[in-house]
Amino acid sequence: MEDYPKTLSEFEFQFGTTKACREYLFRLRWPDGFRCPRCRAAKAWAVTEVLFECAECHYQSSVTAGTIFDRSRIPLTVWFRVIWWITSQKTGASALGLKRILGFGSYETAWTCLHKLRRAMVRSGRDRLAGIIEVDETYIGGEKPGKRGRGAAGKALVIIAAQRDGKRIGRIRLCQVQDASGPNLMRAIQKAIEPGNVIITDGWQGYNGVKALGYTHEIVREDADVGDSLLPLCHRVAALLKRWLAGTHQGAVSHEHLDYYLDEYTFRFNRRTSQYRGKLFYRLLEQAVATAPSTYATIIQHARGPKSANHHI
Repeated sequence: MEDYPKTLSEFEFQFGTTKACREYLFRLRWPDGFRCPRCRAAKAWAVTEVLFECAECHYQSSVTAGTIFDRSRIPLTVWFRVIWWITSQKTGASALGLKRILGFGSYETAWTCLHKLRRAMVRSGRDRLAGIIEVDETYIGGEKPGKRGRGAAGKALVIIAAQRDGKRIGRIRLCQVQDASGPNLMRAIQKAIEPGNVIITDGWQGYNGVKALGYTHEIVREDADVGDSLLPLCHRVAALLKRWLAGTHQGAVSHEHLDYYLDEYTFRFNRRTSQYRGKLFYRLLEQAVATAPSTYATIIQHARGPKSANHHI
């Protein structure tokens, strides 16, 4: 049964102590009771307030071990406040805003915290889209000069898959690709959409292989190109995505990290009709305990600009 706070006052009452946060994570990580991360045995005893020892293989673990909270210096109560704040922001969260609101000592700490959580925003093995799905591409970073299939220096190409829900947009998937060649488009489509469903595209030759993959392929016009508003759902998603990147992040998103921002936008968009923001809080925590840890050094290893591998949170 899903159990989450519906208001800020409920959140503050429920998660005022580290113990309360730890017990909540325990229920999320092991809803049917403890399972040893090594041998999957169900029996264990408490060694300390934090550690459990498996009765079978004697492996010691904690509720945060192997999750994004593993070895973090940030207290769980602060992590919970971060997640509540992030999921309460309808327009997205920036590292600068997080630093100001929660009083982090450095921008890097806030930035790393956000990126750890962005890695938890995509659930492993999530359901692919089904039904009638529009697919199109958009360029992030400006208009593309030149031909469509060759990519553009300084620009990022993003594939949009938007599910029809009557005349509205249902769920979406976003994926950055190197160019609009057939192999790249087909891989993105297979990852995002369940075979046997209807895919609507324009007449770009890169989509010629859609039918062979087991989809019903409908083409809106043979001579379409990027930027034409022939696929209204995709066009709307592209406009909203660019506005979000420009407004929340002032467009300062490197191509190396764009996929994680796309994951955040998808997470928010697909849950935009949730009655309670607390449900987003619950979902993100649920996925956070199922996501492997990452360090600041691994997060920034492909980032542009100065790097410091000595920062930890």
